[in-house]
Amino acid sequence: MKKLKLKELESCLQQVDTFESPKLLLEQYPTRPHIAACMLYTIHNTFDDIENKTIADLGCGCGMLSIGSAMLGAGLCVGFDIDADALEIFNSNIEDFELTNINMVQCDVCSLSDSMLETFDTVIMNPPFGTKHNKGMDMIFLKTALQMAKTAVYSLHKTSTRPHIQKKADEWEVKMEVIAELRYDLPASYKFHRKKSVDIEVDFIRFSAKKLLN
Repeated sequence: MKKLKLKELESCLQQVDTFESPKLLLEQYPTRPHIAACMLYTIHNTFDDIENKTIADLGCGCGMLSIGSAMLGAGLCVGFDIDADALEIFNSNIEDFELTNINMVQCDVCSLSDSMLETFDTVIMNPPFGTKHNKGMDMIFLKTALQMAKTAVYSLHKTSTRPHIQKKADEWEVKMEVIAELRYDLPASYKFHRKKSVDIEVDFIRFSAKKLLN
């Protein structure tokens, strides 16, 4: 497989179709191509956790992280999302890119952990941040991801929640490493958004997967 450079990967991801009518209750915000490319390129080149690996993408939405992982040579990438409309766009994206190493599952991510213990080498996700009506959802996603992964979990979280996440990682006896501090350019997606875009400080974090004690 041809080795993609960072700019080439980002250019490809700019062609990925995203939400037509995002749903506030599901906190549907697309992962920006630049952030997705930087995340995946680092996971691939620094940690070797994508090529020929089994990848899970939790809350995959329209498939930005799954598609990028497939382009970087994942053995198999499976996207999980509760929303049929998002998965329909995801499926269209897969067909447009003619990718064969991606599957998708419609399900509630919060109910996955018991049936998928240590099923994937790597879990990559941009989970709901747990705002509005979904308080604590980010931690539910993270705990599920850690139970599903054999090696590592890579995730985005609001920098303001770092102390809380570190506390939970210590409690679960999981090593947590902040790989980068990013600015998430969040475009106006809902009626209550008054600005065209807002920059949110976000941590890109690697968690070394280990069986949780509870």
